Amino acid sequence: MKNIVIGVSGGIACYKTIEIVNQLKKDGYNVDVIMTKSAQEFVKPLTFQVMSGNIVVTDMFDPIDHWDTTHIDLAQKADIFAIVPATANIIGKIASGIADDMLSTTVMVAKCPIIIAPAMNTAMYENIFVQQNLKKLSDSGYHVLETQEGLLACGDEGKGKLLPWEVITQYIKDIAEQKSKYLKS
Repeated sequence: MKNIVIGVSGGIACYKTIEIVNQLKKDGYNVDVIMTKSAQEFVKPLTFQVMSGNIVVTDMFDPIDHWDTTHIDLAQKADIFAIVPATANIIGKIASGIADDMLSTTVMVAKCPIIIAPAMNTAMYENIFVQQNLKKLSDSGYHVLETQEGLLACGDEGKGKLLPWEVITQYIKDIAEQKSKYLKS
């Protein structure tokens, strides 16, 4: 059974990640979820726990009832690591080597394919620093997905909308089977 780690960062699109986790689980994958503090403002960890069947990791400093180094354990067992949605904040952290929460720390340890599925306001997405960070990640071997154009939660229309959850789910499965498409050019 393939192990998928899904990182959820704090954008309104994180509710779409619930469907990704649910579908991957139905398709026979083991799914672990790491949520940032901001993501928990949009969706509660219990939702992902029910969908994945696993405890959701939310904090590097949660009390533990056994000894482990969760960020290292999750990274080592991951066959695929996907961050959905990937906000400008988490993209900037990863591109700069900042590891100050459970998600960014675990990504730094991961040696498996890492998928970045951006979602943010058009102005943020088109910001030169965000684009440079996405290029830096892509050039470093990360699988950076495009966004789609459309009406965003803020009412703006343009690029930055998360790809449909079905497309992202299929991409994760394709990478698990060593197929590639939907890459940001």
